[in-house]
Amino acid sequence: MMEYKGYLGQVQFDDEADIFHGEVINIRDVITFQGRSVEELRQALKDSVDDYLDFCVELRKEPEKPFSGRVTIRLSPEQHRKVILAASQAGEALERWIAETLDRATGTIQLGAAPV
Repeated sequence: MMEYKGYLGQVQFDDEADIFHGEVINIRDVITFQGRSVEELRQALKDSVDDYLDFCVELRKEPEKPFSGRVTIRLSPEQHRKVILAASQAGEALERWIAETLDRATGTIQLGAAPV
């Protein structure tokens, strides 16, 4: 995984073409890049993201922002009930309980973080 300005690039190797190619995965717009070495890949990701941002300015279009902070998930009614009960038992708002649970699961607990 590669990152530039918050945009995440996922890279794969094409054995037939003998080249690495990547795509930004955290927005809906399509941003691709390619290179034969890590150095070329890093530069290609930067160039592609910068080109995308410049193109958005030309079109007077707001570029997609990676990681808006919004996540929509679907739960079964039983899962939904359990999550609501767990947050209630912890004495926390649902959004804060979910964020803290995800922080623990991903090992990114932030002590003293601002409420969600």
